[in-house]
Amino acid sequence: MTQSQTHPYLSLMEIPPGYLNIMGYVDESEVNGPGCRAVVWVQGCMRECPGCFNTNSWSFEINQLISVEQLVQKILSKPANQGVTFSGGEPFWQAPTLASLARQVKAAGLNVMSFTGFTLEQLRSEYAPAGAEDLLEQLDILIDGPYIQSLAVNSPNSPVSSSNQRVHIFNSALQDSISWASDQIEVHIFKDGSRLVTGYRGGFELSE
Repeated sequence: MTQSQTHPYLSLMEIPPGYLNIMGYVDESEVNGPGCRAVVWVQGCMRECPGCFNTNSWSFEINQLISVEQLVQKILSKPANQGVTFSGGEPFWQAPTLASLARQVKAAGLNVMSFTGFTLEQLRSEYAPAGAEDLLEQLDILIDGPYIQSLAVNSPNSPVSSSNQRVHIFNSALQDSISWASDQIEVHIFKDGSRLVTGYRGGFELSE
């Protein structure tokens, strides 16, 4: 599957200020980070990694627009949500808006984690996407590095999906909270009968 490539900034300009372009959202996940958490899958990624779990997230075209205010309300309306995970897609292409979201949920006592195909060194360089440092400052945990199919890991002892990826814990209070594993999947069944399969093998898959 190959998406037509345009520079992401051209598509990002179509997103209204204070809004995110997302592929999906779920509450109360236990396979996308420590504890029970909300997960936001953003739309748009240029990497097109072979074996990617979420190929529908590659396009930068507008999928679902949602305001930070709406997302904060959704997240906080579920008392079981202990944190929020940003996945995708590539979260750092929408770093400024995700940083705003992160600040608000952290003020309410939640922790914030993100996946990224960039390395931490790239995100701290002059070539990083706009707002990368602002988002990094809000993160409690970062999993960095692209998914590499030849290095895939499916193990109850690994929190990463390919062995090149690294777990950076910025909040020492979460040092002993690596509770998820690369062989876990989870199925959410919604009131309309649709299902969402998530986790490393499931990625993000929404079906009727």
